[in-house]
Amino acid sequence: MNAANMKRIAIVGAGIGGLCAASLMAKRGMDVIVLEQASSLGEVGAGLQIGPNGVKVLRALGLRQALEEIGVRPAHLVLKDWKTGVNISRTGIAGDFDKAYGAPYYHVHRADLLEMLRQSASGLVDLRVGTRVHDVEAAGRLVKLQGIDPPVDAVIGADGIHSAVRRNLHGEQAPRFTGNVAYRALIPVDAEIRRKVPMDSTIWIGPGAHVVHYYVRGGELLNIVAVVETDRWTDESWTQPAAPDELQAAFRGWNRSLLALLDRVTHTHRWALYDRDPLEFWGSGAATLLGDAAHPMLPFLAQGAVMAMEDAYVLADELSPTGDVTAALRRYEARRMKRTSRLQMAARARGEAMHIASWSEAWRRNAKLFIRSRFTRDDQIKKGQALYGYDVTGSNTQDQRATGSA
Repeated sequence: MNAANMKRIAIVGAGIGGLCAASLMAKRGMDVIVLEQASSLGEVGAGLQIGPNGVKVLRALGLRQALEEIGVRPAHLVLKDWKTGVNISRTGIAGDFDKAYGAPYYHVHRADLLEMLRQSASGLVDLRVGTRVHDVEAAGRLVKLQGIDPPVDAVIGADGIHSAVRRNLHGEQAPRFTGNVAYRALIPVDAEIRRKVPMDSTIWIGPGAHVVHYYVRGGELLNIVAVVETDRWTDESWTQPAAPDELQAAFRGWNRSLLALLDRVTHTHRWALYDRDPLEFWGSGAATLLGDAAHPMLPFLAQGAVMAMEDAYVLADELSPTGDVTAALRRYEARRMKRTSRLQMAARARGEAMHIASWSEAWRRNAKLFIRSRFTRDDQIKKGQALYGYDVTGSNTQDQRATGSA
């Protein structure tokens, strides 16, 4: 392709979705500039779950082996009772997901994933850190970004939940505090932890709270996410430090084996979980949104990063042919909005179900989960097809375009 005819695309935000989109677009022959306001790509250390639907995108980027090297494959998904520690349900993941959904399930360290994506984009895209975007202005068929010259053919807002691009497109929109605060921590793994904590994705569920833990970085670290309900939070921040004893106090009275893990936490961060309803439209003209900027998702389905990966693939797919950029962006939005909106609402409902306070309602929920995991395994695999079996890269993509299935 003649360099003069190459589409010049600006992606605002060098997170998981932004870097995925940048690499995919560059490999399809576009001139891509990525603008990141942070001075480096380092983030607060945290674990991340990547379902089979996200793994398929990373494999399409040529990262199969790199993902295997940085990821941990959990053996099971285990739900535990907050007080007794008894398994409410236990579902096979290792091998089972690969067979059922066409790809495995991974746990990774977010920093490792970002570095893997940065390396994938290296030499292909113009990555500029320390660059803040305030204004997005249409200039005929091009888009002007403050401090960026010449104008670009399209702007993609992949700049997260506080997106400047979204604000330009939709104005200020106040989020809704969900009443949940999440604590994140990583603890070094020693022989005792390795002996007592299986290589599973484990969720402890109780009244008004839950705790998730799983291994990352080759089993060297145990990632902990603890979510507790509160009415005393106003600041929407992902990086605010918290005292470990604050975390431990929030789960006083829970099972001793869980408390033993929480007692090992020496550093933790907390952030308030805010919710937003799905947008009626994402973009306008030669600008659109991607990932959390478009559809901020509560963490209860572990699909926020994966949805950004799916967005990235579809966006690059629509922008690949030469032609009308604006029309391509509207096609991208049409393919993505229904699925992501459904999952936003499903994540909200999952969080409410996990924190049931009523003893009788919790008992009924647990009994239902137990029966499903023991006696309706095949049915559960089938129900997971819409989420994990979804493949934006494969032969069934055309059918998914038509149905917008979730």
